[in-house]
Amino acid sequence: MDIRGFFRCLALSALVLQISCGTSKSLHHKPQLEGFDSIRPVVEKVSSEKFISGNNFLLKNKQQLWELYVTGDPLHRGLVTGALEDSLLRKQEKVFFSKIEEIVPSKGKQKLLRKLLTWYNRKLYLNVPEEYKTEIYGVSRYSSHEYDFIGPPYLRSLYLHGAHDIGHAMQDLMLVGCSSFAAWGDKSADGKLILGRNFDFYAGDDFAKDKIVSFVKPDSGHAFMTVTWAGMIGAVSGMNDQGLTVTINAGKSKIPLIAKTPISILTREILQYASTIDEAVSIAKKHEVFVSEAIMVGSAKDGKAALIEVAPKGFGVYEVPNSADQLLCSNHFQSENLKNDKRNLEQIENSHSKYRYEKLVEDFDLNPKITPEIAASILRDTEALKGGLPLGYGNEKALNQLLAHHGVIFQPNDLKVWVSANPYQLGEMVCYDLNTIFNKPHDAKKLETLAQTRFDIPQDPFVKSEAFKNYELYRIEDRKMDVFLEKKSGLSDAFVKNYQSLDSDLWIVYFKPGQYYYDTKEYAKAKVEFEKALTREITTLPAKQHIEKYLKKIDRKLR
Repeated sequence: MDIRGFFRCLALSALVLQISCGTSKSLHHKPQLEGFDSIRPVVEKVSSEKFISGNNFLLKNKQQLWELYVTGDPLHRGLVTGALEDSLLRKQEKVFFSKIEEIVPSKGKQKLLRKLLTWYNRKLYLNVPEEYKTEIYGVSRYSSHEYDFIGPPYLRSLYLHGAHDIGHAMQDLMLVGCSSFAAWGDKSADGKLILGRNFDFYAGDDFAKDKIVSFVKPDSGHAFMTVTWAGMIGAVSGMNDQGLTVTINAGKSKIPLIAKTPISILTREILQYASTIDEAVSIAKKHEVFVSEAIMVGSAKDGKAALIEVAPKGFGVYEVPNSADQLLCSNHFQSENLKNDKRNLEQIENSHSKYRYEKLVEDFDLNPKITPEIAASILRDTEALKGGLPLGYGNEKALNQLLAHHGVIFQPNDLKVWVSANPYQLGEMVCYDLNTIFNKPHDAKKLETLAQTRFDIPQDPFVKSEAFKNYELYRIEDRKMDVFLEKKSGLSDAFVKNYQSLDSDLWIVYFKPGQYYYDTKEYAKAKVEFEKALTREITTLPAKQHIEKYLKKIDRKLR
């Protein structure tokens, strides 16, 4: 997700809309606090990488993943999570909200932005279960007051749980390119269910530095794990102690006028209270959502996976025929109720979702039996479809776009999960066994990790390659290229030559210089670069058509 674009859209909307009514109740809403453990937790700092509060703890393992373990009622869980994550929570807020100050430096416009957020989220509190509002409130007690211009800590924390939803809804774009898959029966090496997914949510490099593997043992419902970040109690990737998994893949949405249930809150409820696909479907049907999303649910009890497809005005469940032992998902719907929806058909035609789906099919055809190691190789795949143009590194058509917040693999029957360490999903995939984590006592002071390290999957050798080194250099130069584009000055031929050499198969390294030369009226040079871009694998059909329109304009100008 392009977080800069997200906030720019919010800021623009704030300037256009005049908002004042219908927000009083949401501003003064307080969650249920009575009857819960409200004692402020005492945290022992064992080291800069280990914090303990009673039976709860937060520690960093050697792969640089933070491991969080919390128990108790909703308020206690929130308070102890906030207390343990304290410095991480403030750091994560700074990374996220500093973008607002960068894009909207004016204090007056910041006030308008706050009005917009308040108005847009005016019904959010009515669509989040009481339990989770209480838990979020507990976490928010440890939020900084530095960003109160966005909203007070509790409301701000509540709003952030809809960031994934708001981002692609406000832009009416699909800049998130998550891919997921499941295999069982004859398609799985041991006949048991196995699932994998990439979560391609990008909010800047710093946002992904402090990944948290969270293990929660609530006083009601099932114990579960999620891969998350500080302050986030929702679920984007997770598994419970019943062997039920959830992952989310964004779909095409129209721009909503009001926030309802955030997808991460819906999937959190499924994780905590469902043990079968039918139970997950029943929970999903209770909620109104404000964006379109495919929720892949894997179930050890059912021995298979299914897609729950939710939309503001639609609902569908997709299960493969009994003869099939695999389920693949990118960013378009497949259920009978939603597959022929106009927006879904546009998504298939105009986005990179269909390409990634076909790449999943190709990888599954090449691998008759899926193991955790093979699942990791699929999640890490940067290659193009066989016979197609090379993608270059960082192309959104790749299963591995080299920007994922995390990759994760589940074996629900054995309650095992593998979580990727940095960089992206290329680092060592660390194995956790929920049987031992939730069923044995932990001496946090002596504990170095909750992981079962003997089952870890080594990091991708690509990390040590010259190509990866060049890709990381390309990303640095790409940010410089954006500055040249913004200023419309300063670009040299030497810079362009080096920039393009670092990722020569990627279409964008030709498009951006072409855009620069067009903006600075150097039309002959722009034409050369745009024509080069068209010889590469362009991410989407609209992007290709955009370049073709530029070339037509240039031809008219050069006559």
